[in-house]
Amino acid sequence: MAFRTRGRIVAAALLTAVLSTGALPAQAAAPFDLVFPAGQACSFELGLNIAPSGHTIYREFKGADGRVRTIDAGKGHALTFTNVSTGASVSTRSDLYATTTTRHADGSSTVVSIGHNLIILFPTDIPAGPSTKIYIGAVTYTSTAEGVFTITGSWGKTRDICAELD
Repeated sequence: MAFRTRGRIVAAALLTAVLSTGALPAQAAAPFDLVFPAGQACSFELGLNIAPSGHTIYREFKGADGRVRTIDAGKGHALTFTNVSTGASVSTRSDLYATTTTRHADGSSTVVSIGHNLIILFPTDIPAGPSTKIYIGAVTYTSTAEGVFTITGSWGKTRDICAELD
């Protein structure tokens, strides 16, 4: 599985936002697992179980200028993160989120997410990962056409999953 395009998870204690920025299906039917190699999402191999648990909506609006704006909102998914080496795990419950994404003609996008949002940054991102954090409040970022994320701002609390499991 290509983590650059499918492993990005943004949303309310899940994520759900993947559609335009490279996330997961908005309405998954059954729990599923992802495994991120050491050095990609955390310094260690990170397992992620995603248990669909909420109702979400997704709307797309096309502007005359060629930009596409999407809104993805609802109750996200419950998540369980596991340090594969130690077996230590932490879980989150399903919480509310709303994400607006503006896709630009050059393939880049600008994202504003509020609520509970998981952001996984890789070594190629800004700031450079690996990092796996849940933002409780708001987080804004841009993504290049190649999938490089740049965090442009945040407010509220931040939960560092890698630090909790290290």
